Amino acid sequence: MSEIEREAMEYDVVIVGAGPAGLSAAIRLKQLDADLSVVVLEKGSEVGAHILSGAVLDPCGLDALIPDWKEKGAPLNTPVTADNFYMLGEAGGVRIPNFPMPPLMNNHGNYIVSMGNVCRWMAEQAEELGVEIFPGMACSELVYGENGEVKGVVAGVFGLEADGSYGPNTEPGMELHGKYVFISEGVRGSLAKELIAKYDLSAGKEPQKFGIGMKEIWEIDPAKHKQGTVTHTMGWPLGGNAGGGSFIYHLENNQVYVGFVVHLNYKNPHLFPYMEFQRFKHHPMVAELLKGGKRVAYGARAISEGGYQSMPKMVMPGAALLGCSVGMVNVPRIKGNHNAMLSGKAAAEAAYKAIQDGRSGDELTAYETEVRTGAIGKDLKKVRNVKPMWSKWGMLPSLALGGLDMWTNTLGFSLFGTMKHGKTDAAATEPADKHKPIDYPKPDGKLSFDRLTNVSFSFTNHAEEQPCHLRLADPNVPISVNLPKFDEPAQRYCPAGVYEVLEGESGPEFRVNFQNCVHCKTCDIKDPSQNINWVTPQGGDGPNYPNM
Repeated sequence: MSEIEREAMEYDVVIVGAGPAGLSAAIRLKQLDADLSVVVLEKGSEVGAHILSGAVLDPCGLDALIPDWKEKGAPLNTPVTADNFYMLGEAGGVRIPNFPMPPLMNNHGNYIVSMGNVCRWMAEQAEELGVEIFPGMACSELVYGENGEVKGVVAGVFGLEADGSYGPNTEPGMELHGKYVFISEGVRGSLAKELIAKYDLSAGKEPQKFGIGMKEIWEIDPAKHKQGTVTHTMGWPLGGNAGGGSFIYHLENNQVYVGFVVHLNYKNPHLFPYMEFQRFKHHPMVAELLKGGKRVAYGARAISEGGYQSMPKMVMPGAALLGCSVGMVNVPRIKGNHNAMLSGKAAAEAAYKAIQDGRSGDELTAYETEVRTGAIGKDLKKVRNVKPMWSKWGMLPSLALGGLDMWTNTLGFSLFGTMKHGKTDAAATEPADKHKPIDYPKPDGKLSFDRLTNVSFSFTNHAEEQPCHLRLADPNVPISVNLPKFDEPAQRYCPAGVYEVLEGESGPEFRVNFQNCVHCKTCDIKDPSQNINWVTPQGGDGPNYPNM
């Protein structure tokens, strides 16, 4: 694309992504120096449009960034009042008492929130400080300087031809240059993926691990609503087929978040994560809660689960990775927003000091040091073995040993050291002939729904004439390799029905319905041939999550 002529704008700091990490960085930079020029570029149609979260927020990140957030009207309106944990069987469940749980698992002092609304509020705070925020501006390319440093990004390219080439109606976008560039795209972002590969940032680290999280918002019978109640479950329906579990959070206005997470290192390619979620809602405990209610929204996204030992190097010349671009989710707590905020704050402070010292385009080593040795590193180090234990030994042993390990880590030591993750999630997929197909019940249209119906409740939209943003390295692989060997699992692991295998005149054909994509990036992660590359579509396209 070097022959394309573009205008360029110069800033002190360019931030990609208006999530909790990027907005925290922008706010902190302007708190430190009101004269710094800071821009935030957001691919969603508005701030919050692409934010999907488990939505129990530990406010420690917000406390550090904006101590008077209550007085400023932050939308943290529902404190957690009850915390329940159940082990489910098909017909019932057993509640695990809270007292054996490690202290870090306690949700006292946390809030059930819409992270989309929290980010909208944070954007208002940033703009009041003078931050420029441009929604609907997808960043499609990185710009490198003469010495190989990250110099900026290309944003706002619209009207590409169907094959991805530039045509007569293409808007070439513009370059935004910064002394430093912060990448806070969320999980498995395309720019972060490029940088991790280019600078070999994962050298010496464990592979990143992921889960797919799906969530519905329900309005339920007021008589069943218990505002402030948090419930987590493990066990049925996944059993030994995959790791994962559920969350049910009662927020205000008789609404509940009903969510389900499936760890993507499952072996059986016949597994259908979306249908496991739909089946879960038929459990007697859940069905009784939802009976008479209505689903009002749906969404899905990947979750980084590798934790402490999987975090890549976060800095490279001219740029830094923030939040979920690194992978800062505390897996047993199902929380990462607090660490994302703290990472944004730390990156901002490192960049501010560097700019004060007259530096630019170098590595912000102070940021990486703070993340690994400060509050974020301490939070993640305590739980670093929970995920690999589950992967290695299964649910029940890992529940006991993981709990023991978290307890000892609160005292500053671990009996297990730091365990390894081993394979990538893609490599964990085994051939289909090693596993039995799974018979899933048909959705009833009341508690459970087919994928395409649910996708309509994500309000996703893509211009049909634009290039497909789900790129196949080899278009023959889905039919020639994945179908005979793995029964083409893309048909099932995608929570939006993007991928289909259809019978054509000359045999099976692979179809990509990219218009359905909710940007979860599961395909980029789980495809056993690693043949699918998710890249950002044009700005404003994708889901438009309402208050999720």
